[in-house]
Amino acid sequence: MKKALVFFLVAATILGVSWFSRMDSGEQISTEQTIHFVEDERFPIVRPLEPVTGLSSKAVALGKRLFFDTRLSSNNTISCASCHRFDLGGADGMAVSIGVNGALGDINAPTVFNSGLHFAQFWDARAPTLTEQIEGPIHNPVEMNSSWQEIIQRLSSDNVLVAEFNAAYQDGLTVNNLINAIATFEQSLVTLDAPFDHYLRGDKSALTAEQVLGFQNFHDYGCTSCHQGMLLGGNTLQKLGIIEDYFAGREITSADLGRYNVTGREEDKHVFKVPSLRNVALTAPYLHDGSAQTLEAAVAIMARYQLGRDIPTEDLQSIVAFLQSLSGKIPEIGATP
Repeated sequence: MKKALVFFLVAATILGVSWFSRMDSGEQISTEQTIHFVEDERFPIVRPLEPVTGLSSKAVALGKRLFFDTRLSSNNTISCASCHRFDLGGADGMAVSIGVNGALGDINAPTVFNSGLHFAQFWDARAPTLTEQIEGPIHNPVEMNSSWQEIIQRLSSDNVLVAEFNAAYQDGLTVNNLINAIATFEQSLVTLDAPFDHYLRGDKSALTAEQVLGFQNFHDYGCTSCHQGMLLGGNTLQKLGIIEDYFAGREITSADLGRYNVTGREEDKHVFKVPSLRNVALTAPYLHDGSAQTLEAAVAIMARYQLGRDIPTEDLQSIVAFLQSLSGKIPEIGATP
């Protein structure tokens, strides 16, 4: 029985079948589609990143102000931007983040860039939308340790901000409108025009020869079984340690349990949202525990524990070169309060 299970998992990984069903499309991905994708756009196992349209410019502007506003934290020291820095790819460059009064979080902060395109938020996918995600850090005692009542009380004394809310929303400054503004701003943070996007749209000179080879190796080793779609991830759940136990010999933390913390189901232990690889070259360290300091280390870990492979150095370096082509244009911060 155990051997049969291992065989199934290896086959599923090689053929591009996710541990969970694909979230952004009901179609199945075959090996043939993967091989022919570069020449045939009917098989969008990976797709160019598209701009987000239809967002309220007033809500985006308000959300931007709030994203950088430390008044959202209990001691006026932490803003959303503290853990999602624009100069670090929308993350913070740390294994775990620092919250109010120097408190340490228990899991690696994911990038905020392109987050509105994910099928769910947080490593354990507990929040279906950005509006629900925002509740987490606001109330978490090791992050902002605040409350909406406290925040509304503080912001209500800011006449300029209140006037902007009155102009943007019929009912002005409310908790729901605060949340909507922040979520709308985060939806706007799409990193367009990565070299890989230009390549997918037909500009074959957008990638170096090594990056093209890395793209092919990325397919051939089975990475697209989890990292596909517009974000090359962010649309499925997957167990960490399919082939080999990633958590063997270590003390298991609550964060290590992943999706199990949401469902309580044994089969969901160590299951996480597959991270997007967009801008991944900018967001070290990697994995939910921040244990991989470099892209090379992260790729080698994934190959070992998810694919049961030791990737030769030359192939690994080409894959890393390909991943570097996924860095798009960082949204401009501009003037902030």
